[in-house]
Amino acid sequence: MGWLRHLRWKLFVSHLSILVIGVLVLLATAHFLASTQMVPDPQLSLGQSASETGQVTDDTQPAGAISQQVHFQAVVDQSMLISAFAALAAAVVVSLFVSRRIVEPLQELTFTSQRLARGHYHERTTTRSDDELADLSQSINQLAEALEQTEQRRLALLADVAHELRTPLTTIEGYMEGLIDGVIAPEEHIFAMIQHEAARLKWLIEELALLSRAEAGQLRVAPRPLALRVSLRHVIAQFQPQFNAKGVYLASNLPPDLPEIMADPDRLEQILINLLSNALRYTAADGQVTIAAEAHDYFVQISVRDTGIGISAEHLPHIFERFYRVDKSRARHSGGTGIGLTITRHLVYAQGGEIWADSDGPGRGTTFYLTLPVHDAVAAAA
Repeated sequence: MGWLRHLRWKLFVSHLSILVIGVLVLLATAHFLASTQMVPDPQLSLGQSASETGQVTDDTQPAGAISQQVHFQAVVDQSMLISAFAALAAAVVVSLFVSRRIVEPLQELTFTSQRLARGHYHERTTTRSDDELADLSQSINQLAEALEQTEQRRLALLADVAHELRTPLTTIEGYMEGLIDGVIAPEEHIFAMIQHEAARLKWLIEELALLSRAEAGQLRVAPRPLALRVSLRHVIAQFQPQFNAKGVYLASNLPPDLPEIMADPDRLEQILINLLSNALRYTAADGQVTIAAEAHDYFVQISVRDTGIGISAEHLPHIFERFYRVDKSRARHSGGTGIGLTITRHLVYAQGGEIWADSDGPGRGTTFYLTLPVHDAVAAAA
């Protein structure tokens, strides 16, 4: 009886049960009272005998018969009145029981949702049923778990941001005090180091501001026809010195007949920079990173494949979530904040594309795929 899993059918059966119980109680009470109150009247029997022998005319009726009818009517009225109250009492009892079974889970869900709204993300519902209320309870628990994980990552981000800000600020403060006190000589490499630390601060602030705009849907994107091969070549040339310095080989596989795409050139460059920086960060020396492109009917697929540390299956679905980092210690050491891929995803979505990642597991590398619409397809649709 799978149809009883649905709340609407439970309500229907409950109301039907109340009606059936009321009717049964009414009939049983009326029958019981009528059977106990109906006593045969001897005068009525004599009257009937006389009528059968012809001693009483058709237009006359014995007084006993009239008295018996009045008594019977009174009994019926009394029986119906008592039966109605009994049925009403039975219906109220059953209704209270049924409504309690339905309302209590709703009250628990309401209490849990209010607790979650106040920031108690560890709250969980305990509704145990097999209907829509169970589905709602499971959804609220999933929401609570997601909120709790997000809150934990937010707190971790605050700690990481404080650490990232403290390090360059401490460096700048120390060198500036040394320069003021004359302990440190005002040499060129000292000023270069201070400038480098200031650039780190600026980069972190810009990343956080960009994430805020991305989460609010306020990213400014101006797609236009773009030669993808030229953009890819430009980014590869820009990153080549960094790959050479680390000893990682940067390869490319770009077909000569790539079609034009609809994309914002600045945002596309930012996407590729984030992906290549991520690949370089997690790929050891003597490793390889390959950037490739493949044309399809309505989109071009770009892939960035590395031979780095890889990603386990349990972390793969979450890498685009804000503040999420697979290896916190490694990310902190390398300067990552866990928001670069989140920004990348928003930039891709804002240009009508898709992005996802694939990995065979730890130590087996990672491949990021993204798609961008072909200019001719967009023009035809327009």
